[in-house]
Amino acid sequence: MKLLSRRVWGLACVLVAATTVAACSGTNPDGFASGDSGDSGGRAARFVQQPWGDLVVETQIAVDVLTMLGYQASTQEVSVPLAGQALATGQADAYLGNWWPSQKPVFGQHLDAGKVEVVGTLLDGTEFSPAVPGYVAEKYGVRSLADLDRHADEFKRKIYGIEPGAPANQIIQQAIKRDAYGLGDWELVQSSTEAMLAEVSRHAAKQQPIAFLGWSPHWMTIDYKLVFLEDPQKVWPGAGEIRVLMRKGLKEQDPNLYRFLSQVRVDAEMASGWIRALDKEKKSPQVAAKEWMRSHPQVIEGWLNGVTNVGGEPAAKIVLPRLGA
Repeated sequence: MKLLSRRVWGLACVLVAATTVAACSGTNPDGFASGDSGDSGGRAARFVQQPWGDLVVETQIAVDVLTMLGYQASTQEVSVPLAGQALATGQADAYLGNWWPSQKPVFGQHLDAGKVEVVGTLLDGTEFSPAVPGYVAEKYGVRSLADLDRHADEFKRKIYGIEPGAPANQIIQQAIKRDAYGLGDWELVQSSTEAMLAEVSRHAAKQQPIAFLGWSPHWMTIDYKLVFLEDPQKVWPGAGEIRVLMRKGLKEQDPNLYRFLSQVRVDAEMASGWIRALDKEKKSPQVAAKEWMRSHPQVIEGWLNGVTNVGGEPAAKIVLPRLGA
């Protein structure tokens, strides 16, 4: 199943029990394993992800590298709330997509309780907020959330969001409920990332006004000359960085895996390239990951500094030759 067609997964996910994660798709077709990775001698590495291009590819890269090192590495696609629950209950080991502080409503409680820990910052300097295409900002003078309601009819009182359950959608819903910026009679249209961007594309082709969730890094910022809307009332938490999270106890149980996760770093150009590879070039995550690793062995080498395989051999000496480096 192609990644983009899977983005409707969020509409079908259900929570079957308070401590059970139900997954819709992913590398591991049997769902989450019971227990924690310590049961297998530190050889398991179970990731969670959402169907976001950069997250999917970077997780695939991590899975590929760890598999070469002898780990039983897998990833599972779940909603953001279920990702938090999976880490907190020990059903997953790591998550490479913690947009912070925009995901604080989901992960804050788990972090405060010590059930989930921050490994490090994967990427900083992100942007994430309601946005409009550049032509909308120029034609209608919309550069702030405070400008939207003056043009309510033109926007048909709609803000387009992403997958149901996403914290960003919840924040917009709360703003609408509080009538922030006069948006009390507006509607949040929840769908999927793919569907949202398709709607943006249709509006852009006719130069029609549209407001939607935008973020950077992403090709949308360039293709639509995106303008992130100012927020003078501070109702939007923003997203200054993307962090790597792990379940409680992983650092002590598998310091080698922890070291690898703590050294994974990407930049905006890499992330945007991965998203474009999937969305525009229609490559599979596996192909995009393999091609990128082969052309960026020096980055992989940095991630592997001091890391070993499960037998204690230097990781770089095992992985790099397989990449042709």
